[in-house]
Amino acid sequence: MKRPKKRANGNGQLISRSIRRWFPLFMGPMVAAFAIGFLWPFIHGIYLSFCQFRTTSDAEWIGFGNYLKALQDESFRYSFGYTALYAVVTLVLINVLAFAVAYALTQKIRGANLFRTVFFMPNLIGGIVLGYIWSMIFDGILSHYNTSILLETRYGFWGLIILMCWQQIGYMMIIYIAGLQAVPEDMLEAARIDGANRWQTLWRVTIPNVMPSITICAFLTLTNGFKLFDQNLALTGGLPYTINPDGSAVHTTEMLALNIYTTFYGQNTAARGTAQAKAVLFFLLVAVISLIQLRATRRKEVQQ
Repeated sequence: MKRPKKRANGNGQLISRSIRRWFPLFMGPMVAAFAIGFLWPFIHGIYLSFCQFRTTSDAEWIGFGNYLKALQDESFRYSFGYTALYAVVTLVLINVLAFAVAYALTQKIRGANLFRTVFFMPNLIGGIVLGYIWSMIFDGILSHYNTSILLETRYGFWGLIILMCWQQIGYMMIIYIAGLQAVPEDMLEAARIDGANRWQTLWRVTIPNVMPSITICAFLTLTNGFKLFDQNLALTGGLPYTINPDGSAVHTTEMLALNIYTTFYGQNTAARGTAQAKAVLFFLLVAVISLIQLRATRRKEVQQ
């Protein structure tokens, strides 16, 4: 006796088959664009870091020589330390201030939506424009003391800190507001019933539940701190600089991205391979630090 053939399980299987059939058509252009616009330049850039070149068509393989030059470059080592210090300071200041503002604006105060808009607006301004605007502001203030942001390293450092805090606090505030609004109300109510005050509720209930938002904001702040370029270029341009005994110059407010840029587009076009090696080291540095930060903060997230 013949068994009846199994029929298709309704519309679900038809939709699944349709998706599988048309998947290459919709995903193909995106995959091709990703490969052409990112994957191939990335792989080719790694190859060029092992080459001596002035243009990409005359690259000559030299092995690890560019990496040795990059690691021996005092300006690159200085920029790494300067950038690391900057990234740590902005990581703490931006996240603490953004969380404080978000917490205040979720306490049902009047005009909260207006304040959210005002705090977010600086993020809409481009980095180059912000750099020039704040450069004029700082020089206008420092001119009363017969100095400039380009004349002292400490002014350049704190100028970059103020600029980035002013630009990014509003953006991180939006993420923190979303996290604060997702805290279960029954947990807050249970804490109040148990007699916890506002400070205890904040540390024992609110912050553990907002850890996913803290993870995201810490990741964005840390990576933005290390990758900062346009604000650094427009605000200080790496100035001031000091001269080493060997005649080389170290720009005392130059961060890693700007150091790579000046190495690549400097007068010595033979150093472009060294700049490419610096870029690869820069990528590895940011990737490793970001992964460590994500692993450390995700451990503290509360599973709801």
